[in-house]
Formats: sequence, structure tokens, C-alpha cells
Amino acid sequence: MSVRGFTAPREDRYLEDYVPGMVFEFDETVTLTEKDILDFAAGYDPQVFHTDPVKAEESIYKGLIASGAHTISVTFRILVKNFLPGKASFGSPGMDELRWLKPVRPGDCLRLRVTITDVQPSRSKNDRGTVFSFLETVNQDDEVVMSFKGRAIMAKRHPG
Repeated sequence: MSVRGFTAPREDRYLEDYVPGMVFEFDETVTLTEKDILDFAAGYDPQVFHTDPVKAEESIYKGLIASGAHTISVTFRILVKNFLPGKASFGSPGMDELRWLKPVRPGDCLRLRVTITDVQPSRSKNDRGTVFSFLETVNQDDEVVMSFKGRAIMAKRHPG
């Protein structure tokens, strides 16, 4: 079942609002400029194909590309603002199968698609559970540029 967004606002969402099979696509997008890519790379991933447009032309990418860490950061910005609950979020124990599938270039407009794959109540703590999801960062051409499996621990609306 495909949904654009949630019916409940972030602050009113709990574990019970996340249902396996739901697919969310959010209206929020982030367009990366050359300056964005250069600034992020200078501080966090100073590889030449992220930091020097001229030398990047000589790389296997044939031009400047965003760092994978930058792509993850953009994805998390959209994820936190649109998918995760406000007060009911208990964080995440990690992610699996992170893949960078296509380079992100200056001018690319990124958005997020999240498919809920499973929801499991905790066996040891009756006030919470885990939402399992498959996340895809998609560009303006509807190409998946990055994907991973995520987990989010969330409070139940009615513990017990």
C-alpha cells in the first residue's frame, strides 16, 4: 500500500502507526549544489572526486560527485523530519546492507522512499518495539542512488 505521508503529525505517532507493507514517499526534497558537495567533502570526506571539480573530471566518475556520507546525511534529514516519530523515537541500533548505487552529482534533487517491512513488539520491554524498513534515496530521474535496511525503536502508544 503506497502512501504519500502519515495522517498523524510526528509528535502524535507511535509504534502502532507503522504498518508492514506501507510505502511512504515524502514531498520534501534536497537539491545538492556544487558548493554543498565541496563544503561537505572539505570537512568530512576530502577525496579528490568530492573536493576538486577539475581533478574529478579525470576520475572514474568523470565529474564531481557527493560523498556517500553526504548522501546519508541528506537522507537522515528527510527521515527524521518526515518518518520518525517525535517523542516516541528511541533511536536506532543500526542499519544493514548500505549500498551506494549511483553517483550523486551537483544539481541532483534527492527524496526518500521508505517501505515498512516488519514491526515487532519488544519481548523484554512492553513499552516499545522495532520498526524494520527498507529506505531508498531517489533522484529527480526516479533512480535509486542509495539504499539500506533500517531499524527504529519506538514507544508504544499504550504500553502493556
